[in-house]
Amino acid sequence: MSVFTLYFKLGISHIADLQGYDHILFLLVLCAVYTFKQWKQVLILITAFTLGHCTTLVLATLNIMRVSGDWIEFLIPVTIFITAVVNIIQKKEFVSPALHLAKYTTALFFGLIHGLGFSNYLRSLLGTESNLVKPLFAFNLGIELGQIIIVALIFILTFIVVNLMILKRRDWNLVLSGAGLGIALILMVERFPL
Repeated sequence: MSVFTLYFKLGISHIADLQGYDHILFLLVLCAVYTFKQWKQVLILITAFTLGHCTTLVLATLNIMRVSGDWIEFLIPVTIFITAVVNIIQKKEFVSPALHLAKYTTALFFGLIHGLGFSNYLRSLLGTESNLVKPLFAFNLGIELGQIIIVALIFILTFIVVNLMILKRRDWNLVLSGAGLGIALILMVERFPL
């Protein structure tokens, strides 16, 4: 297996790993207010997240940036909690252009936090590589593809629930965001650094 393929698959499995479900939960809450018609905005949104994720992965892997793992593990559910709260207080069916811009900015910032959460493990894997560009590119490309797959599944589930089961979009947003908020709150309490 080539280095590119190895790290590409690792990127996909990093995002899709059910044991590290916080990434999936973040994507679920992030997409809760969107419809399939808004797929372009969502693609930009998850790409912003990937760029943030990639930036801190590179900085941490090159030992330019170091942050306490305990704080990062606490801040990851905080990002889910904040995203869920914003979704819940949003009254409109569709996301306004101003809110899109705010979501892009927070997705980029939250990606920075999430990227730090995996940096120690990735740094240990990359320790044996002489060239870091190809593995880091492959890993982040895998993350992006993994996110696209997860978002597609979320959209399919949303279509089924909203269009076939005839649940109002606002109610579906509240279900997804409320579940994300509750789980994030539990994780924040469990992970609070003492």
